Parts: sequence; C-alpha cells; structure tokens
Amino acid sequence: SNMTEDKPDQNRTKCQYRNQCGNGCSFGAYFSTQAVTLPAARATGRLTLRSDAVVTNLDYDPKTKRVTGVRYIDATTGQAQTVSARMVFLCASTLASVQIMMNSKGPDGRSWFDNSGTLGRYVMDHIFRVSIGGNIPGMTDFIEYGRRPGGVYIPRFRNVGGEEGVGFKRGYGYQGSAFRAPAAPVGFGKSMKDGMRRYGNWQFGMTAFGECLPYEDNRVSLTPGKVDRFGVPLMKFDVTFRDNELKMMADARAQGEAMLRGAGLTDVRSSEGEHVPGDAIHEMGGARMGADPRQSVLNKWNQAHDAANLFVTDGAQMASVSCVNPSLTFMAMTARAADTAVKMMKAGTI
Repeated sequence: SNMTEDKPDQNRTKCQYRNQCGNGCSFGAYFSTQAVTLPAARATGRLTLRSDAVVTNLDYDPKTKRVTGVRYIDATTGQAQTVSARMVFLCASTLASVQIMMNSKGPDGRSWFDNSGTLGRYVMDHIFRVSIGGNIPGMTDFIEYGRRPGGVYIPRFRNVGGEEGVGFKRGYGYQGSAFRAPAAPVGFGKSMKDGMRRYGNWQFGMTAFGECLPYEDNRVSLTPGKVDRFGVPLMKFDVTFRDNELKMMADARAQGEAMLRGAGLTDVRSSEGEHVPGDAIHEMGGARMGADPRQSVLNKWNQAHDAANLFVTDGAQMASVSCVNPSLTFMAMTARAADTAVKMMKAGTI
C-alpha cells in the first residue's frame, strides 16, 4: 500500500482513509494489479492483453522438454486460439493453474508436468470458522466519528518453542477489531428506528485462522467425461480437514475466550461453524515447490521440474500454508521468480 506520499508519476495518491479498500481503491493507494502492475507493464509498450480468454492447456514439446505456447478459447466467439511463447508464467489462481497443467497431456493421457506424481496433491486451505467476541465495559460517552484503521492481528503463539502437550502440530492466529454497534432495536417501525439511533456497548470480536497440514491424499483431479461449456474437464475435489486441524480450532476457541475474559471483557461468547476446505478462499498447494523432482512439481525458483521455461507463481506453488493471509507471499514469490527468469534468459539457460 501507498501510505505516506503521493506518486503522481504512477497516478497514485497516498491513502485517504476512506475505508474503500474492499471496493477497489480508486486512489491507487491500496495495491492492486489495476493500480500498480498493469499500468507499469503497459508503460513498457510491450504488453498485449487478451480479455475473455479461457486458457485450456499448454502446448509442450517432449523433445526439447519446453512449453511452446498457450491454448485458449475466446469466450465471446468460442474460437480456439494459440499463442506461442518462449516462456510462460502460469498464475491463474491455485486450482485453475493445477487444472491447466493437468489438462496439458501427452499421448498416454498423463500431464507433461507430473513426472513426480504430486500434481494435484497436498492441497490446503486455512481453517477458520471459530469466532470469539465480548463487550468492552465503559467509554459509553465516547462516540466514534469518521473511519479508522482499527484492525488487530494476534500472531501464532502455539508450538513456537517451550511448549509440551498442546495436542496438535503448528498453530493459528487471530484477526479482529473493536467497534460500537447500535443498541438492540425494540419493536417495529418508529420504535425500532429510534432504538437503532442509540449506541450500544463497545464490542471486540476476532476470528481464528489455523494452518492445515499438507496431506498427500488431499487432492484434486480431472473428472473423466465431464467438461464445462468450453470443453475443459471439470475438477473433482477430495480435500478434508483432519483431526489435527479440528483440535487446533478447539484450542483457538478456548484460548480466545480466556484472552477476552483476561482483558476484562464481559458477556464473552464464541461460536464454531462447519469447517469446509475452500471456505477461507486461501486455497494453496497442488503444484508444490521442492528440491527433489520426485517429490514436487516446481523447484525453489517456481520453475517446473519438467519444463524449464514454465514458472508457476500463484498459490499452487505452496508446500505449506502457515496461518497468515498468503497474498503478499504470492506477490513476493512472483517478483523473485520474475527476477530469476530474467537472469536465466540473459544467461541463455532458458
């Protein structure tokens, strides 16, 4: 984010504190591809954007062991198109990238990029349907005006050293905020409106986000005989949370309640919903990085073991998920992979 100074050369201003982050920042202060990376790419004069392009698979030359291009369907015309390329960066989102790689197959029906047998495996998401909240006593004469960046983050404190008998591996963190809600409305019509005009108690709430371990049999695959309207095979999901994740969330609920009571909050309550992989929208894995080509799809530079000119830089790359939001990590890994690819091209190795 651009918090401290205007950048007129990039058509970006500093943050205006208008609380429009979730809507797409029209000031360009909040990072987005529309505000930052796409304008920078367009400024080079070498960018061509193909909208309405549904990528189906990658072309591959088994003799050179390189990707030669990208095939896609024009969503508006239904026409199949091919773009040739010296190098391909696949960043279609975690599961879409895995789907594209799986659909890039040789005569034997196997993906060109799955000599390890791990493509589509070790799929993960954060587990998070545990929330804790309570009332903050006092400060009833304080009224909040305007908009403020009032979020908090409590980092992982479980299994960081010096603990025994926690009962699960890895850990979780909390995301939360304080707010003052309207008083509970009473009745209907005018009495209800009058009630909503009055302020209630100050409250604090937080949600736990936990780490899912990488399980080999948490996997996605292509469904034989079932395709979408563009002819792309549909994906089948066999992904579940296990005992370790459920124990982690039970601990997060208990620890969260203890924290808020210890902080002096009243009417502390908690809830736990159904845990469904994909619900956190932080899906990762499926084409994980690793040093051993027999155990992973990508190397440490996000480069495919089975195709030197293919880089995968979205969530599919992840070998583990920690418990924090992953977007900044994806961006950092993409920048590193792009820098590496440029150096390799200049050196003539790809």
